[in-house]
Order: sequence, then C-alpha cells, then structure tokens
Amino acid sequence: MKSWEDSWEILSTFYAYPAEIRKIIYTTNIIEGLNRQFRQIAKNKPSFTNDDSLRKMLYLASKKIVKHWTCRCRNWDMVLNQLNILFSDRLAG
Repeated sequence: MKSWEDSWEILSTFYAYPAEIRKIIYTTNIIEGLNRQFRQIAKNKPSFTNDDSLRKMLYLASKKIVKHWTCRCRNWDMVLNQLNILFSDRLAG
C-alpha cells in the first residue's frame, strides 16, 4: 500500500485515459502470442552459430508473423478518436 501511496502521482496518470485506451495499454495478449511464436521457432533450431544469427532469424520470423495479423483492436475507431483528441499534436491526420 505504501508503494502505491508514494507513487500515486505516477500511477494515477494511467487512470486519466479512457477505459478503451487503458485496456490496450495493460493487455499483454499480443506480446505473449509473439513470444510464444518466437519460442516455437527457436525450439526447432537447437543452436545458433552466434547472437546475430538468432537476431536475424527472429527478425525474419517477426516479418512473417506480422503479415498474419489481421484483427484490429476492439472499438478501434473510438480509441483512435480519443487518441486524436489527447495527442492531436503527435498524430498525423
């Protein structure tokens, strides 16, 4: 409880966002799915000659994985409008 009280000013900025944006901020489903696919790819190749070979393999895998992402965030139009209002100086048309 003390850590919350000591850091409330920082933590409370999260609650300044609308609920739809907060849901996108705190969800980890996309990251967990990406990590699961990375583990599956790395598991099939037991060793790498060096760190760069692993990086290249994960880079190429991520390019392939991203092509299959078709699902948009729920209520994306509403979220985008809210982001436009909150960050109109940062978002391009």
